[in-house]
Amino acid sequence: MNFKNLIVSVIFIGSLISCSNTSETRTIRLGHGLDVSHSVHIAMVKMGEDLEQISGGKMRVMIYPSQQLGTERECLELLQIGSLDMTKVSVGVLENFAPDLRVLGLPFLFRDREHSFRVLDGPLGQRLLDEGEKYWLKGLGYYDAGSRSFYTKDKPINTPDDLKGQKIRVMESVTAMNMVTDLGGSATPISWGELYTALQQGVVDGAENNPPSFYLSRHYEVAKYYTLDEHTVLPDVLLTGTHLWNELSEQEQKWLKQAVDNSVIYQRKLWLEAENEALEAVQKAGVEIIRPDKTLFSEKTKASLEKYKDDPEFYKMIQEIQATE
Repeated sequence: MNFKNLIVSVIFIGSLISCSNTSETRTIRLGHGLDVSHSVHIAMVKMGEDLEQISGGKMRVMIYPSQQLGTERECLELLQIGSLDMTKVSVGVLENFAPDLRVLGLPFLFRDREHSFRVLDGPLGQRLLDEGEKYWLKGLGYYDAGSRSFYTKDKPINTPDDLKGQKIRVMESVTAMNMVTDLGGSATPISWGELYTALQQGVVDGAENNPPSFYLSRHYEVAKYYTLDEHTVLPDVLLTGTHLWNELSEQEQKWLKQAVDNSVIYQRKLWLEAENEALEAVQKAGVEIIRPDKTLFSEKTKASLEKYKDDPEFYKMIQEIQATE
């Protein structure tokens, strides 16, 4: 039996145990890939506490962090077959399951953090959350994951030209791969859990992510240049499988959604603090923070947005985002 099948078996047995206690407490199993000190994990802990309180003890959340149940992609697959109840994934990974969500991963599409929140919390954001239902994935809310920027081992990135010949780790996301290619780099998909070693051994020359992830993963120990080009504002998405969602009563759905909404507000506040702390900490550890001319990067990716004119419905979403005030 391979590792993934073993995980499915363990969770399935757990689900049988949970189901046997449904008359008292419904236990929701949530797996994710982040460290327990990450703001997203802390927000999910609050979500679980709120859910237990709101439901009067009728619902609770059991969290499995740090890829205990597999990578983000594997957790999504477990959701689809009903062997896991909830997970948190980056939109960059989710786009492989619900293609319209790739619009959120396009480079330099959002003007700033506030603009992204207005889109995510508005009608388009809700439509994109609903998009996953046809793939057995029910989106419940967006967590802030800040802006993603490049970090490298041996060569600072001051302009897109500096990316030429550099192998840059990206998520399993066609959108992310296209972006790195447009900027002149060589996109290399590698799982998050394998990235530290890949940097250390020179499998890749760098990666791209937000400041807290760069810091908490300890990648700053290997990569000493961090270029804040902020090419994408890529949110995390909290999801449940439709297997669980359709099994919940209307009251249980309301309780869960309320707990998620509360945790989104809480996490976005935590994120700002974590971002500032992370940048300060990596600087103290000897990382050079580079603040480049972002227009040099955004100009290189403009043409990629125009390519989507061949897909009128998708291009309409791009225009809707750009038009959001």
